[in-house]
Amino acid sequence: MASGEDHVYEALRTIVGDPFVSRDREELYMYSRDPGASIPRSADWVVLPSTTDEVQKIVILARDMKVPVVPISGGLTLSGLAVPVKGGIVMDMRRMDRIIEVNERSRYVVVESGVSQGKLLSFLKENYPMLRHSMPDAPPSASVVGNTLIYGSGHLSKHGAHSEMINGLEVVLGDGEVLRLGSCALSPYWFGRGPLPDLVSLFVNWFGTTGIVTRLSLKLYPSHPLRDMLIFLVQDPKTIPQAVSMITSTDMMEDVLIVASRPPKAPSVISLLTVYLTAETHEELDFKKELFVDMFKDFGQEGSRMVFTPKEMLPQKLIHGFMEEPQYAAATADFKKGGGFEYVGVVLPLSKVPVAWKMGEEIARKHGFDPLYTVRNVGLGHGVVFAFAYPFNRADEESLQRSRDALADTNDMALELGGTPWKSELEGQAKIMARMDPVVLSVMDGIKRVMDPGGIMNPGNWKHG
Repeated sequence: MASGEDHVYEALRTIVGDPFVSRDREELYMYSRDPGASIPRSADWVVLPSTTDEVQKIVILARDMKVPVVPISGGLTLSGLAVPVKGGIVMDMRRMDRIIEVNERSRYVVVESGVSQGKLLSFLKENYPMLRHSMPDAPPSASVVGNTLIYGSGHLSKHGAHSEMINGLEVVLGDGEVLRLGSCALSPYWFGRGPLPDLVSLFVNWFGTTGIVTRLSLKLYPSHPLRDMLIFLVQDPKTIPQAVSMITSTDMMEDVLIVASRPPKAPSVISLLTVYLTAETHEELDFKKELFVDMFKDFGQEGSRMVFTPKEMLPQKLIHGFMEEPQYAAATADFKKGGGFEYVGVVLPLSKVPVAWKMGEEIARKHGFDPLYTVRNVGLGHGVVFAFAYPFNRADEESLQRSRDALADTNDMALELGGTPWKSELEGQAKIMARMDPVVLSVMDGIKRVMDPGGIMNPGNWKHG
């Protein structure tokens, strides 16, 4: 008689076909870890479905066999969110990579869960050059759906976080039921979430514990023919809240990004604030540039100014990097031999940036790192995503552990400041839940039981007690 493991394997082969399921050690090794510093966990099977129907059949099999299911798309979250904490089936969504629809007039796109950022970017440039989506600072292989579901942010930050750009979802629940949420629940059009009860949020920032998203509708935005940037040297982080508030109050930028790092061999940390601008005409672009340069002409006191830096004064390689879409933030992994990259992201009130900056410097130096930050505006000054990065050497366990220790201290700091840690690993989730209102935790548990009665969906995440 076949064992339970053999039964699962044979059933998966029947559902997706022999080439798209594996239990080979070398493939399980790759799916048992992510690019970050999280501890690897062993997967038992890897399966690559190509349709929602196949996803549904796999989930029903997992439910019946009481086997965990962990969805993965780009696999670039860094913080172990797609690592199989309890083993089981890793469901790689990369074959579901169709761009199903672009609605040019209503400005939205419907994609399957395996569509990458690079694929969508190229598709829009080639077929709909008047439209664009908000690109995160991640490799082009990062998935659109994965980034959107975990509060990603990108180069259209004035419109908010990417999760706020979702119009609708198709989701497979833990019992195998398939839901469509948003306007697509009653209409052939995926144009928005309201004025219906908003159930989309039950799958945002839940890390796959409430269901597996198979399709998503994302808002698109006008793509203007001209795009440029202004760079300001930040002499004192205390000036950042006022500066970002002044910039965003004009509603004339598409993004505000602050980067602070000490590149290899550089004598000190360099902090740059970049304002990205778009326009229909050169006259409009020139007007916006002049407005922002004049805005900071006499900004701050001596020694704490925001200094405009003409692009001609900066290395062209740096300028080219700042203008790229996406900017590959994880390139800082190259700062260390045996490159590895990890960070803690935290969503903060704008007013908390200076103290987070100072405390981040102290944590970095405590654990032997140079300060390495990115701060992105979200909305019109409504908040920021502040990321504290810690490059490490993958081949050096001591280096890796220092990164983990710095992550732990940074999570503590983020919570102390009243921020919300972003994309938190298991340890960070536990710290968040320790501070949560117990009634909220009870509601979360109730939602998970309804959505996933068998407890098979990415178990271990958002689990307290």
